[in-house]
Amino acid sequence: MHKLAESLSPIERTVLPLIKRNPSLKELVKSGLKEIEIIRAFQWLENKGLIKTKKEDREFVDLDSNGREALTKGLPEKRFLKCILNEDLPLKEIKSRCNLDDNEVNVAFGTLKRNSCIILGEKIKITPSGKEYLNNSRIEDFLKELPEEKTKLNKDILQELKSRRLMIKDNLVRDIIVKLTDSGEKISRLNLNTDMIESLNINVLRNKAWKNKKFRRYDIKINVPKVYPGKKHFVNEALDYAKRIWLEMGFKEMKGNIIQPAFWNMDALFVPQDHPARDEQDTFYLDGKLKSLPKIASKIREAHENGGNTGSKGWGYNWNEDEAKRLLLRTHTSVLSAQTLSILKNSDLPGKYFSVGKCFRNETLDYSHLFEFNQTEGMVIDENANLRHLMGYLREFANKMGFPKVRFRPAYFPYTEPSMEGDVYDPVRGKWIEFIGAGIFRPEVVKPLLGKDVPVLAWGPGIDRIITSAYQIKDIRELYKNDLKQLREAKLWLK
Repeated sequence: MHKLAESLSPIERTVLPLIKRNPSLKELVKSGLKEIEIIRAFQWLENKGLIKTKKEDREFVDLDSNGREALTKGLPEKRFLKCILNEDLPLKEIKSRCNLDDNEVNVAFGTLKRNSCIILGEKIKITPSGKEYLNNSRIEDFLKELPEEKTKLNKDILQELKSRRLMIKDNLVRDIIVKLTDSGEKISRLNLNTDMIESLNINVLRNKAWKNKKFRRYDIKINVPKVYPGKKHFVNEALDYAKRIWLEMGFKEMKGNIIQPAFWNMDALFVPQDHPARDEQDTFYLDGKLKSLPKIASKIREAHENGGNTGSKGWGYNWNEDEAKRLLLRTHTSVLSAQTLSILKNSDLPGKYFSVGKCFRNETLDYSHLFEFNQTEGMVIDENANLRHLMGYLREFANKMGFPKVRFRPAYFPYTEPSMEGDVYDPVRGKWIEFIGAGIFRPEVVKPLLGKDVPVLAWGPGIDRIITSAYQIKDIRELYKNDLKQLREAKLWLK
């Protein structure tokens, strides 16, 4: 208990002894403390379990404009009576001498007549009841108490003043009622020293101000209100982290548009024009077409129709230029690899490139598939590159993303040979999940774009599944729910 007492801040040590009578916030403000200081002390003391607070709406009565004037100049009926205390006067002269306006005269006249304080005639005369009324200060005393809680005021006087115009008004005030807990009771009975040293600095040491004084004890385990600062969406944090991994491994970033012609998205990657992946059931096509194809389109045509100079027989069909001009939402970031290969020079080789970006596929939505997803693309162009190097790059990336268990298996893709898929073990779901498609670009892809056949390692892992595992999300659709609770509580992406 003493340790807790020594950890209290100066304002807490000041406020705590004042709470013995279960006061309200408004009552404590009358002690001379600032309201904001008291509220802050309430929060800290409640976090420490020393007090309990309760918010209450309370009705208060306050002075209105005529009420304030009555306190400074006097009540109209009292001013009326003072004028006729020593001599009887006609109404007109009373009004002039006492500086009463028509409204004040009406109020005074009605009140005095009702209370038998005056006798009417050519001249108005004060009665014994009037003299008694003049010496009675109950209404003035009532007005001086304001503002005050309605339940604490005299009901008869309150009703009387309510019948008068602009004398008093009601205010609804939200107040805080505070009560000591058992622990608070015990600590409030201690001698709470308010003269403690809050922080150690050079002046305290130089002047030896620490002698015969105590330092305030700081409780680093105390519960404090949660703070939800602005921060990046956890998906964006993970994407930035993936970018950093590739940059740290010496890769250069590739960038490009989400809307692409089928030429770059499919044809340049040796995907035949009758391939199921090009159906509208799998790809989001847009209205409009590319006006013209790049110069290398003739080489791409040859690769598709007969293999060109690649040593391949191609696909053996008549390549359709209009099909290649169709616009679509890119289905993979490999489109950027194709575009990058087409502009590289011999001086750029060997080279390592990556991209991180959105892709779109006309998928059936379920817990593991989205029609909008993030992918990281990578490729290495090197005369000496081989499949073992490819697996090394992918294993390193997976490990840095937080997946120590990685496995590879053979696969088929139209634009790579050999091809493989990589899986990582997801401890949340307790099973292996598909992580990446990869391989070495076929000569039918590389030679038309680069001008020569060089080993090009290529891969394109989907990051969204990695993110769901890291955040223990079992349904991939939750990544885009924008659930405020989820966004607030999501941990920072630190690996």
